Amino acid sequence: MGSLAFIPHNAHRVDVDGRAMLMHVPTTSLFEMDEVSRSVLDLFRRVGVADADLLRAELGHRFAPEDLTQCLQGLVTLDILRDAGQPDRPLSIQKVEDVPLSTIILNVNTGCNLACTYCYKEDLTTPAKGERMDFATARSAIELLLAQAAGRDKVNVVFFGGEPLSNMPLIRQVVDYTETRVAELGKAVDFSLTTNATLLTEEIVDWLDAHRVGVTVSMDGPRALHDRNRRTVGGRGTYDVVATKVRMLLSRYSARPVGARVTLTAGVTDVIAIHDHLKNDLGFAEVGFGPATSGPIAVFNLKGDMLKGVFEDMKTLGRRYVEAAIRGESIGFSNMHQLLSDIAQGMKKAVPCGAGLGLLAVDKGGDLHLCHRFVGSNQPTYGNVTTGIDVPKLAAFVEGAQDRSSFGCKTCRIRSICAGGCYHESYARQGDPFAPVYHYCELLRDWVDFGIESYVRILAANPSFFRHHLEPRRATQ
Repeated sequence: MGSLAFIPHNAHRVDVDGRAMLMHVPTTSLFEMDEVSRSVLDLFRRVGVADADLLRAELGHRFAPEDLTQCLQGLVTLDILRDAGQPDRPLSIQKVEDVPLSTIILNVNTGCNLACTYCYKEDLTTPAKGERMDFATARSAIELLLAQAAGRDKVNVVFFGGEPLSNMPLIRQVVDYTETRVAELGKAVDFSLTTNATLLTEEIVDWLDAHRVGVTVSMDGPRALHDRNRRTVGGRGTYDVVATKVRMLLSRYSARPVGARVTLTAGVTDVIAIHDHLKNDLGFAEVGFGPATSGPIAVFNLKGDMLKGVFEDMKTLGRRYVEAAIRGESIGFSNMHQLLSDIAQGMKKAVPCGAGLGLLAVDKGGDLHLCHRFVGSNQPTYGNVTTGIDVPKLAAFVEGAQDRSSFGCKTCRIRSICAGGCYHESYARQGDPFAPVYHYCELLRDWVDFGIESYVRILAANPSFFRHHLEPRRATQ
């Protein structure tokens, strides 16, 4: 054996209740280390490079030669150890030759009846000035989706806005048309939308239920917190009407679990109180939090200690999640669901999300955007529903997104989970969709470590939790 070098950015150790867990960074796979592997890695962390003589001198008196050899071979296979003379392996860029869509997002109306102070939508306007998508455009978008998803058994159609329910006639037309088309093709379809809930009626709720349209409600917690930012165009708080509509929705709609989506901003950061109100008082199945850090009005963005405090509160809620999971219960904390799902599946991402690969968004004129967040922005579009996807242009973006080594992502321990972070957040904050979300990179690393600890504890105490709670959730998404 020649000299072996330690590749520290491919291995991350997390100790959990006396168990030494090794995350293989390139694949996010988790391994529990035995005494041999712990000792070998401790040695390499200390010296960096070791040959057979050093290994025998340091560890030969403690472990059998065959055990050391087997351990070294395993670490070499994982590229945690590498021949000291071997150069660094070049980044492998996955070429994009086609766009096998699974999801299309229809921006059905730029108008919204609310004027939420932190809204990121650059094309947002009042209801009277809203520009609605027409059925011809929507139909072409569905046909594009079905053509690009020829090899898929299921497609997803998402209605977005503005407030999507302000163009309910189009939503009905699209659902009817798509249900007919997928039946002809032997496929399945999943519909979903995010709404501020103010336009819900019993008739609309019953229709959504009958067609199994997934519903997420944007709501920011109890009245005092919700009404700080989520107001009408005239400036009135909307908590009372939203809470009333939500109770009606939850009493009539049973097709799928209904989740709440919370935007955390300066002054709206009480994660525990918000979760408890939305989950326990109003009855949402899940509550998910999105910290605002790059909105158009800086005063609402979370910075420094505020952002750190939010992550600490999310970990506090996460500990409650773990305690409940060990009892076989779920407290409906979406961020923990997603984190644990990524860890349980050994999530390996070359890009941060499916934008531009499995997913595209359509504006009122039929132009194709990376995702709904970019609709109305000055970022490039990638074709049109009538002319098709500009595959070379989109491929250049996605292939470029895979290499963020110039930003330092190459050696980050969560690079296969984060992959640089949200394109739109980077664009909105730094003007570059490829720039990492540096403002909370360290907080995200700590959040992933917390997820690993939580996963190991649940797995040790109640492994059936994942089968009973995470797998059914993925099936309904």
